[in-house]
Parts: sequence; C-alpha cells; structure tokens
Amino acid sequence: MAWWQIVLIILVSIIVGFFLGSTLSKLILRLIQKRNNFSDPNYKLELIKSKGWGQFTWDRLLTTTLVLIILGTLGILGYVITNPNAGETFTEFYILGQGGKAADYPQVLTSGREGRVTIGIINHERVDVSYRIAVVINGKGNNEELTVNLAHEQRWEGVVTFAPETIGLNQKVEFRLYKDDEVEQYVNPLYIWVDVIEY
Repeated sequence: MAWWQIVLIILVSIIVGFFLGSTLSKLILRLIQKRNNFSDPNYKLELIKSKGWGQFTWDRLLTTTLVLIILGTLGILGYVITNPNAGETFTEFYILGQGGKAADYPQVLTSGREGRVTIGIINHERVDVSYRIAVVINGKGNNEELTVNLAHEQRWEGVVTFAPETIGLNQKVEFRLYKDDEVEQYVNPLYIWVDVIEY
C-alpha cells in the first residue's frame, strides 16, 4: 500500500471520528441536562461555554479541525493527481522452445551440434536499458553472448544458440541476464537440462 493511501485512510478515519465524537458529545450533554432535570432548554454547561460563534468551545475546535482536515485531504489529492505513482519497475525474461511455447526445449544433443532456444525480454524499467545475455554450461562460459538495447515497454525475442563442449548427461545450460554494465545478474537465470551424447 502506498504512503498516500495510508494517509488518506487516516484522514477519512479522523473525519468519521470527528462526526462520531461530535454527535456523542452532544448526546452526552443532553443526557446530563435531562438527568439533572434542567427545565430551561436553552441551558448550556458553563464549563465549556464561550462567546463569539455562540457555540461551545468544543464545537469550534471540532469545526476548525474538520476544515483543516478537508483542506489537507484536498492538498494530498491534488498532489497524487499531479504526481502519479510510477509503479513497479521490472524486466520480463523468459525462454521458449520449438513453436514459441514454454515447452519442447532441446533435451538431447549430439556432440558438436548446437542447441537453440528463443529468449525473450520485455523492458518495464521506465528507461532505456542495455541488456546482456550470457550462456553458461555447467558453470562455465560458452562464449555465447548477446547485447540487446530496449526502450521502455519494448519487447525482444531472438534465437540463442549454445554448444556444449563435453559429453555427458544432465548438463545445466543457463541463460543469464545482465543490465547495463552491471557484473551481477539482474534476475535469476533461466536454465534447461541437456544430455550430450557421442556422434
């Protein structure tokens, strides 16, 4: 929940509290008057009577507070309208197999043959970003690296190849995404498992 939503909830709670408090205080005063059998309906308790508006000091205080709360709420509302929340920034990073679906990835490769997958990136960062994709097989770089420059809300999909150098089962092929010149991975890597057999 955004900070302005919390402030708005608090302000609405104060306004509701104002009306409830004002109503209850007047009700209590009326009950006190009736209990003490005051016959004059214009009688007011002298403890909080004031001159000026012809009302109790408590009423004047509550009215002034309510006006300030309404003005504050209008100010916050104006700020929220003129400065909308930017929202969450993130990057979509996905891998597709044959047919452009999240399935049918290469599972068995013959030694010396390349595997192919489609990598997708969508930029929701609200700025232009230069992405770098690196392919790592069993923890070692595969000399396959690709740079993609995307504007905000721009999508890119492209075929990325990889060629395992050793024969073996369950080889982990990772696709790592880096943002701009950062050395740390920007998101968790995507990966598939591949068996590499002799030709």
